Amino acid sequence: MELRTIQTVSQRQSLVVNTQLQQAIYMLQMSNQELHSYLDDQATENPFLEVAPAQTEAQVAPPRSEPGLPQSRAGGGSEDDFDYVQVRAEARPKSLYGHLREQFELIFDDPGDRAAAEVFLEALEPSGWLGEDLDQLAARAGVPGNGAEGFLARLQQVEPAGLFARNLAECLRLQAEDRRFLSEPFERLLENLPLVAKADIAGLCRVCGCDEPEVRRQLALLRCLDPKPGAHFNAEDHSERPPDLIARQDGDGWAVELNRATVPAVHVNAELGARVARCEETRAYVGGRLSHARWMRRAVEHRNRTTLAVGAEIVRRQTAFLEDGPARIRPMTLRDVAEAVGVHESTVSRVTTGMMIDTPQGALPLKAFFSTGLSGAGAGGEDQSAAAIRHQIQKLVREEDPRKPLSDDAIAQLVNSGGVTLARRTVAKYREALGIPSSFQRRRAARLTGA
Repeated sequence: MELRTIQTVSQRQSLVVNTQLQQAIYMLQMSNQELHSYLDDQATENPFLEVAPAQTEAQVAPPRSEPGLPQSRAGGGSEDDFDYVQVRAEARPKSLYGHLREQFELIFDDPGDRAAAEVFLEALEPSGWLGEDLDQLAARAGVPGNGAEGFLARLQQVEPAGLFARNLAECLRLQAEDRRFLSEPFERLLENLPLVAKADIAGLCRVCGCDEPEVRRQLALLRCLDPKPGAHFNAEDHSERPPDLIARQDGDGWAVELNRATVPAVHVNAELGARVARCEETRAYVGGRLSHARWMRRAVEHRNRTTLAVGAEIVRRQTAFLEDGPARIRPMTLRDVAEAVGVHESTVSRVTTGMMIDTPQGALPLKAFFSTGLSGAGAGGEDQSAAAIRHQIQKLVREEDPRKPLSDDAIAQLVNSGGVTLARRTVAKYREALGIPSSFQRRRAARLTGA
């Protein structure tokens, strides 16, 4: 019998993320103040890296094209292997979005799946619920229609349980499953939440098929759950810190610039390095430290160019909002900006995390400019953004007769008269997100106050 050995050759591409690439990625999502603090930490470890408190006007002018950052390489260990990025990340309170991105790295091995998850993350409301129809999200994320439910189920594996739910019942069901007390009576309870809201114990006994003590036990379990699991994460307070970007009208257009008062300037003290490197014993150390200092300077310049490019594109798309207010905000996604700037969606997501921009409408987080679109003929035949619709609902309720408050149906009809297709349940969802009580509660409050 003849034995033959068969050899095959295969190729595989992989990205090795070293410390420098980690630093470059993390600097993209730092505010100017955070960047300054981080660079100060770096300067204490590198005598040839100097950080100035602010840049001159010449330094914040449209920057020249600079060499790209070094590509990631596999290499041996060095003193740079200490992960300053991780230390800073652990010291910084996590937002809901930052918390979920970390989990995506563990749940999704495929980069395409992680990119699709970012699209779903963009549609997540502060409560932790999905703010957009699943089929529309799946189409935008490139998830096949028959795989949308399965992909959503993978997203719903994140912690805490209840995130990425489409409604209250699903949010509570996910938490009950996680705590392992989801029973048939509890399922019936979730299917009849209107009866729970009315405290109709007799009706609940009938639909759950159990006696009153058991119904009350199930209600006690229900009260242990959180209807808005995303609301407890750190929401960065932007009101007390200066903005990172400034948008101002410049003639007939708009200009965007970095805030000179907060953006740090990085300098490399090559003269000191040349003096110290005269000794043979210190030459290798000086060379490594100077190389790192020059890289940090290029990394900061790259971060600033990317931040300016993203900020300028956001301002270009949201000029009507800047000039006329929240009612004119346009639908805009991370992908829209990424394609226009020529970067990946994840880069735009990082840049807009925690960044503030000063505008005529006030100092706003860059994330505030992103909003999903609702189909319908808005002004100029364009779709209207969900944020603009929420502003319109808020305005309608503010101007209503307190003795005759508008129902969700009436609000939907008024909004739809402008050409936007809006369901009553969507009005209810937006109203709850805005913290606006129902029409019944508003009428009762008006009677109590004598309005």
